Amino acid sequence: MVSNDTLSPKLNGLVLIGGRSQRMGSPKENIQWHGKEQRYYLIDLLQACCETVYISCRAEQAREMADSLELEQSYKLLPDNYPNIGPIGGMLTAFDLLPEQAWLVLACDLPLIDSAAIAYLIQHRDPLKIATAFANPQDMLPEPLFAIWEPSSYPILKEQVAQNRLSPRQVLIQQQAALIDSTVAEILTNVNTLGEASRMKAIIAGKSQDR
Repeated sequence: MVSNDTLSPKLNGLVLIGGRSQRMGSPKENIQWHGKEQRYYLIDLLQACCETVYISCRAEQAREMADSLELEQSYKLLPDNYPNIGPIGGMLTAFDLLPEQAWLVLACDLPLIDSAAIAYLIQHRDPLKIATAFANPQDMLPEPLFAIWEPSSYPILKEQVAQNRLSPRQVLIQQQAALIDSTVAEILTNVNTLGEASRMKAIIAGKSQDR
């Protein structure tokens, strides 16, 4: 870990909601795990530690949200420039916008992410690597969608997309990104189906009762 803040480019937040939630059957970003829709819950968490936070979405999602919601000024939409290639398209779109700055990328299907986990990630950021990510305790592979991606990753991501290699995780592995241990094993649990959602609601309810 590099502690010299002068080496660190400015950090923005990017909440990924562009998936089609086919296995869930309804938009995952709209689930209210913590009293508000998950997309806005995550934005509010990131706004405490990022320069600017954007919602990464499909073009039709941006139109729907702009038409149906009175978005607060701080809720900024960033429609994909690279549709139908998964989260790497949203990440490239973010770097197209601000190529000299870093991005804390956060997927909307991680209900247990909290301010402590975000702070821990930022604390262990290494700006001399292309990215800093948690190692999933189940398989020790890097988690690309709760990670800080540095500007140096931008040309690498562009090259990967040009070669139709669309896995952000493979980029982290190949480029030897900085990996950190998760302080809580379950923090990286993602939810993609109704059954998983039901189990997650029980976990969150139990945590609330323990407080």
